[in-house]
Amino acid sequence: MILKKIILNNIRSYETQEINFSKGSTLLSGDIGAGKTSILLGIEFALFGLQPGQRGSSLLKNGKEEGGVLIEFEVDDQNIIVERTLKRGKTISQTYCAITINNEKKEFSVTELKSKILEILNYPKEFSKKQNILYKFTVYTPQEEMKQIILQDSETRINTLRHVFGIDKYKRILENISTINSKIREEKRLKQAITENLEQDKFNIIAKENELESKQYNLVSVEKELFLKQEKRKKIQEEQEEIAKKIQEKNKLEQEIEKTKIIMLNKRDSVSENERLIQRIKEQIDELSQLSFDESQIIELEEKINAIKKEKEKLDLVILEITSQINSIYSKIEDCEKLEKKISHLDICPTCLQNVEAVYRANVLNKLHNDVSEGIKKREILEQEKAKISKEIIRNNEEFNFNQKKLEELKILRLKLQDIDEKQKRIQEIQISQISLKNDLNLLEKHMELLNNSIFELKKFDDIFKLKQDELRQALNSEREVDIKVAELKKEIDMFSMQINELKEKLKKIEEIQKDLEYLAKLEDWLSKSFMPVISFIEKNVMIKLKSEFSKLFSEWFCMLVSDNFDVQLDDNFTPIIEHQDYEIDYAYLSGGERTAVALAYRLALNQVINSLLSKIKTKGLMILDEPTDGFSDQQLDKMRDVLLQLNVEQLIIVSHEQKIEGFVENVVRFKKENSISKIDKDF
Repeated sequence: MILKKIILNNIRSYETQEINFSKGSTLLSGDIGAGKTSILLGIEFALFGLQPGQRGSSLLKNGKEEGGVLIEFEVDDQNIIVERTLKRGKTISQTYCAITINNEKKEFSVTELKSKILEILNYPKEFSKKQNILYKFTVYTPQEEMKQIILQDSETRINTLRHVFGIDKYKRILENISTINSKIREEKRLKQAITENLEQDKFNIIAKENELESKQYNLVSVEKELFLKQEKRKKIQEEQEEIAKKIQEKNKLEQEIEKTKIIMLNKRDSVSENERLIQRIKEQIDELSQLSFDESQIIELEEKINAIKKEKEKLDLVILEITSQINSIYSKIEDCEKLEKKISHLDICPTCLQNVEAVYRANVLNKLHNDVSEGIKKREILEQEKAKISKEIIRNNEEFNFNQKKLEELKILRLKLQDIDEKQKRIQEIQISQISLKNDLNLLEKHMELLNNSIFELKKFDDIFKLKQDELRQALNSEREVDIKVAELKKEIDMFSMQINELKEKLKKIEEIQKDLEYLAKLEDWLSKSFMPVISFIEKNVMIKLKSEFSKLFSEWFCMLVSDNFDVQLDDNFTPIIEHQDYEIDYAYLSGGERTAVALAYRLALNQVINSLLSKIKTKGLMILDEPTDGFSDQQLDKMRDVLLQLNVEQLIIVSHEQKIEGFVENVVRFKKENSISKIDKDF
């Protein structure tokens, strides 16, 4: 990774400032407070954003609503530009984040951009959610923070270095194993509580199975009893059905008797009716025999009726003629009256159109009046004659009706007398029917006697049927009781089978839990006695190796910086041990320059160890030293030239106010502050 430039906008004491960086060594020079450290903070913010616990107010210029940083750098021949902005609201927060890779720009969220930067720098993924500790210990560490790690208690320092070296995973593994073992023990307690009754459950299953076997044996016995009860019931049913057939036969015979009784009753009624009919016919014959009849009376009456009919026809013709004459007279009188009325008011003749004289009109009217009077007289005479003839017709009709009635009576009498022979024949027919009916009655009586005898023989089956019905009821009740026993036993067997299956299933699960318990015990034992010691051993060896290399490098760098006969090394907790003339000197009793030398040597050694351990990270070619010579003597400052030459990095950025350092570097950028605003001193 090579830094190319950074643009600060409203960051700390800067308003707008662009700083360009070159390869090789560069010194950021200037008086204390000129804004040199702000550039380093800007670089860190541009790459990783605000860190946990860091406030935006530590970066955004007071009184400004918005600010930001743009940084351009190069990684593996890729030109990368990163932009981040800060905005003041209720709090100061990051708003805009973007990255441009080879002129292709993309916007990201804060966390996405940090992940992308870590990916580009090839930092391990486990550092994505942590502070930029790897960056701080390999690229840029404020000098006071490096002194702080030396002054920390040993446990905190060891944990920090574990994290930096990436070997805190061993401690996490051991901690996780302890947690896992704790959970395993808890799980074992739970499973032991479940499996403590395992043998009792096995005994319960055996007891249930024995009881089930006993019930199955009882079921066979009861089913056999049920079979015998069913056979007995079937036999009784068959006997009852046979008896029922006899009773049916008896019922049919009784129905036959009822039918025969009805037939006999009908035949007796027929005999009685025939006797009455014969008596009635004989009486009719006797009555008819006493009647006298003369055929000539009928002939005489018929001739008389014919004469009356002829007379009636003549009178009808006369009436018709008189009626016609009367109607004709009525018509003539009506015509005369109409003509009389018309002439009475006629002044001009409609035919010749001449005036009608009064004399002529009077003569005509007089003639018409006479004609009407004469017609009325003729009509009255004809009406009188018609009335006379009508009376004659009525008398004629009465005489006709009387004779006609008398003729019909004579004809009826003749028919009755002629019917005597038929009645005699009818009597003979009825008498023959009577003989047949009586014979039938004799046969039916004999048939009735046979039917009654048969019914008498079959009546005994009524009582037998009742006995069989009671016997069947008892058999059914007995069968039902045994059937209920069978059902209850089957239900109990099913319930026991289900309970046994449930117990077996439960036992199977408990046995699985027992296996799990045994596995957990073995696992706990292996983790505690085998795995944890191995991890501890590996961690110890790794730490020993790192400490050895770290201690060697630390000693080399320190010897380059301090000329006195100091012997320095690291103990097992990576605490610097400083000895002078075989006496151990506490860090606090060193001079300021010596303390700075210890911190710088520690920093450079740590940088080398990390870059060696994490050889693929992209920042190993970049180093930033912040006031590395604080408190150095002139002699120590001279030795810094050798240190810088030994660093062997592509890009070195040093922040220092020591002018002597300017002669040790390839590039110098001087800063100044005017009116509380930092800027590059272009006059330099």
